[in-house]
Amino acid sequence: MSAMHLSFYSAFTLSCLGLAFHRTHLVSALLCLESMMLSLYMALSIWPVENCTTSSTLIPLLMLTFSACEAGTGLAALVASSRTHGSDHLHNLNLLQC
Repeated sequence: MSAMHLSFYSAFTLSCLGLAFHRTHLVSALLCLESMMLSLYMALSIWPVENCTTSSTLIPLLMLTFSACEAGTGLAALVASSRTHGSDHLHNLNLLQC
């Protein structure tokens, strides 16, 4: 395993662990999701270069599009929760109250 692959895997793993263990604020959860998407984008953009294929060059752009939609939806949820609940703490959010 090369150092580049190790850095992508460790960045994805650390962001997953951050999402799993540090769930106090919605902003930190969104930041962990964005770091997961960034590490996936970087790995998918390097992959066609390593394999010398041109058929899978559209996949990183498609994933980047979905990542931008996810970021917009997450920020909309952050604004909506801060307006209705007064803060972005995740323990204040309850699905039974919505």
